[in-house]
Amino acid sequence: MNPTARFLLGVVVGLAILPAALYLYVATGHAPVATADVAMPMETFFAKIGRKSRIKAEQPKRDLSTFSTADLAAGADIYQKDCAFCHGLPNQSKPDAAKGMFPHAPQLLDKEDMVTDDPVGESFWKVKNGIRLSGMPGFKQSLSETQMWQVSALLAKADQLPPEVSAKLQPKNVNINAPVNQ
Repeated sequence: MNPTARFLLGVVVGLAILPAALYLYVATGHAPVATADVAMPMETFFAKIGRKSRIKAEQPKRDLSTFSTADLAAGADIYQKDCAFCHGLPNQSKPDAAKGMFPHAPQLLDKEDMVTDDPVGESFWKVKNGIRLSGMPGFKQSLSETQMWQVSALLAKADQLPPEVSAKLQPKNVNINAPVNQ
């Protein structure tokens, strides 16, 4: 066999070994799939690049100044009902559901996790479509377009909410950490 043919055969065999080894790693139960496991090498990197690229390409544009205090108040009601279970409320401990999530659910009303620097269209895209393999559901089947914009505007202005909107984000008498009766 000539050297070029040997080289090409080596490349083909080498390329075949990598997917086979990956398959065996996953199929034999060694892949980290529990929420407490560390991420696989490059998992976070590729997931972040894919998510950011898709959102950047598809996020709708809307001026944040078009939202009224009434829109923000409606967004606060939606947040209480649909988001606080995982993303928490201001000045409260992390909800129990969020403690066991991987990747972690950002506490969107706490200073360190706020998305106030993101375009409102980015939050809208996330609310509408969800984020695959993260626990973040898409709400396009359960919320109207207006409602998705309202909660997105709330998150975009989370650091400068009017007092009447902030009041709607206080814990209700219902414990968001309590198990749901079936």
